[in-house]
Amino acid sequence: MVSSPPKLTPQIDVRRAADRRHTELGWLDSRHSFSFGRHFDPANTHFGLLLVNNDDVVEPGLGFETHPHRDMEIVTWVLDGSLVHEDSNGNCGVIYPGLAQRMSAGTGIRHSEKNDSWRLDGEPHDENVHFVQMWVPPDTRSIEPSYQQLDINDQLGPVEAGSGELVVVASGMDAHRDRRAISIRQQHAALYAARLQPGANVGLPAAAFVHVFVARGTVDLEDSGSLNTGDAARMTAAGGQRVTAGTTGAEILVWEMAARLMNG
Repeated sequence: MVSSPPKLTPQIDVRRAADRRHTELGWLDSRHSFSFGRHFDPANTHFGLLLVNNDDVVEPGLGFETHPHRDMEIVTWVLDGSLVHEDSNGNCGVIYPGLAQRMSAGTGIRHSEKNDSWRLDGEPHDENVHFVQMWVPPDTRSIEPSYQQLDINDQLGPVEAGSGELVVVASGMDAHRDRRAISIRQQHAALYAARLQPGANVGLPAAAFVHVFVARGTVDLEDSGSLNTGDAARMTAAGGQRVTAGTTGAEILVWEMAARLMNG
């Protein structure tokens, strides 16, 4: 299912936000970077090991009802609002900006994700929840399902004045064993996040495959030019290019991958 790549030719493929497939269900506004659900494109099923990069907005009091997953590492990153997670293993958590969450579906798990219309302080609200959900395959199938969440706001800094550092959010790589991050069962992949003040820049990892997603703001990607909110860059044989935030600052999500699915 997963293979180490042969010698690769350096390439940067920029994908614009407006070109993503769109699901609109009234309560849900979802933009898909890759094939998802009824939006199937055989030429756009994944990049490296990244299978799903959904940019979702859910209205208050609504959300995804209980549904199953199997053999998938699912990482959720909230940008605005809060998301309530419940699963068949008895896990329940409220996910908010700067709180990394991972669910390993393994042999099978059922879960729901909802904007429950309550603030973290217990007061009702009418705000949408905006989050990015990302899926990568595990390196070992049929593992025991599990769940993990971790607040890393102290490393990232506040949204309006970020630390400017590329912080490990989730990883299965040996190089990150001693880092404060959530763990995924995929030894060839790691997810980073950075909150960048205007003009701040950060270097990307040098790797076989790097996926850069601009969650908010604008950036300039070395060798590729400007990327706006919702834009992404798929980088093959990446050489550690730098990302510089625009005049409003930026928040980016970056996947480093040392392998790819065998059919891509």
